[in-house]
Amino acid sequence: MVNVTAVRDVRDVLRSDCSGNVTIDPSWWSWAGAHGGYVAALALTEMRAHLSEQHGEPGPVQALSAHFLAPVDERPLTLNAVVERAGRRASVSTFSGEQDGTAVLVGSAVFGAAGLRPGSAPDRGPGYDGLPMPALPEAARCEPQTLPMQLAAFAQYLEIRPATAARPLAGGPDAELTAWVRFVDGRPLDAEALVVLVDALPPALFACWTVPRPVPTAQLTVHFTDALVSGPVQEWALVRIRTEHAGSGWAVDDSAVWAADGRLLALARQSRTVLGEQA
Repeated sequence: MVNVTAVRDVRDVLRSDCSGNVTIDPSWWSWAGAHGGYVAALALTEMRAHLSEQHGEPGPVQALSAHFLAPVDERPLTLNAVVERAGRRASVSTFSGEQDGTAVLVGSAVFGAAGLRPGSAPDRGPGYDGLPMPALPEAARCEPQTLPMQLAAFAQYLEIRPATAARPLAGGPDAELTAWVRFVDGRPLDAEALVVLVDALPPALFACWTVPRPVPTAQLTVHFTDALVSGPVQEWALVRIRTEHAGSGWAVDDSAVWAADGRLLALARQSRTVLGEQA
């Protein structure tokens, strides 16, 4: 555990040596609390560091799951990681986050490269791509879009360029948004960065609505592909989010992230609560 660290920039919160107690600057707020993908990325960093300290460098992260119990605010956030299992092929870690002694998030992650044996190369097994990147204009041909600071302060760290005609609060027919996204600081897209990107676009229901309302995430699960085995991806990623179902005050959003060269990087699913209209 380290002394309380104030984190403002993406390079602070997502670096590998940033662990323990942190306070998150309001510049990374989404509505009334810290951006969920950002907080989950910090938890992933803590689990990776804890696993590395106890058992050596873990394999690539395969899946991350986070349950958001309450909004994370400007108070110090204490993250605790526990290694539940450290194996040759897979390791499992869990985490919890507290503010003033109250739990605000819990979750887990699975690390490991399939078929990795001492002295041998990973056995990738047969490949399959069931979700090819949609054929859309490249980022250079798309116009930038700025999200409202009062709703999505975190968007100042990202450049977002919609790749389809759908726009937030445009009253469109389909609950789906697709955009090219990259970090304005030019950082490579590693696993932590992808956790931010799967939650970077507005909730897909915004494409159908004309009035904003809070749709906070209750649970987020991210699955990573093997595209990052050879290292982080540079520059732009294509991000698509769509609502698979909404009703009775809840919604299910699915996200996909592709590299500019068409490789699938990550898939995510969120369970969200749909609250009243913004006053």
